[in-house]
Amino acid sequence: MSQELRVIHTEMLMELAHEHDEVMVLEADLMGSMSTGKFAEAHPNKFLQCGIAEANMIGVAAGLSAVGKVPFVHSFGCFATRRCYDQVFLAGGYAQQHLNIFGSDAGVTAVANGGTHMPFEDTGLMRLVPNSTVIDVSDEYVLRAAMRYAYHHRGVNYIRSTRKDLPHLYQSEYDIEIGKGNVLKEGATITLVASGICVHDAMQAASIIEEKTVHKVAVIDMHTIKPLDVDLLAEYAEKTGRIITIENHNVTGGLGDAVASVLLSSGVTIKSFCKLGVQEQFGQVGSLDFLKQTYGISAEKIAESCLNILNKH
Repeated sequence: MSQELRVIHTEMLMELAHEHDEVMVLEADLMGSMSTGKFAEAHPNKFLQCGIAEANMIGVAAGLSAVGKVPFVHSFGCFATRRCYDQVFLAGGYAQQHLNIFGSDAGVTAVANGGTHMPFEDTGLMRLVPNSTVIDVSDEYVLRAAMRYAYHHRGVNYIRSTRKDLPHLYQSEYDIEIGKGNVLKEGATITLVASGICVHDAMQAASIIEEKTVHKVAVIDMHTIKPLDVDLLAEYAEKTGRIITIENHNVTGGLGDAVASVLLSSGVTIKSFCKLGVQEQFGQVGSLDFLKQTYGISAEKIAESCLNILNKH
């Protein structure tokens, strides 16, 4: 049975702190909503409550890194990136410090918190930090693998995720290799390249398409958006000739742009390419189902887009 990812996040922090004395955890007044109060109780000397001051939190984390600590910081995805981007870029990236940033309630998963708390640009911003790693969590085991990787991989590591639970896609964190996509379903006609919560809707969309047509749909979980698995993308572009990217993010600057860029650079010839995600829109209040439908990333909307492409090409 799956657990809320905010709980898994704290469990992994506890595990890493138990194994490694260098771990430090920094919060932006979100201990209750992220369950990190348990970490603070268990490891008071490894925890800092920075308050609602994310730019300062990143600066403190960079300072801790400079003296040999491995900091993990958390806030809403928009506040952990957009609000303190200059500090992430300069104190983290430019200064070659080790920052592990967890951006929660990514994209539409902010639901009732609405547009002010709904990051549709965080992936794009973090991709632009030189040598950064960007991961979009699709299940508990991706989160576990991402956090373990982040401890060992010095640099700016950004992990975006819902706080809630997600159905399992994998059996173990060892099914995940950061930097390599996972083929969840084979197909020969069209490839859906998805990340984060959209992987689950992509799998459902594949079933809808195959129930209605003779087409066979491949689905790839591209959990690591940077560095991108170029070889896997080229292989499936050649195999199916049609690529659709699906992301809980603005189509500008995110997974879709990253995939389009590497495919164009690789010289692979494909029949069609389409980016599904947020199209020049801001966030809004709504249920998760409503928001996914509104921004075109529900299983039904994905299937509809795929069928339109298949009918044209």
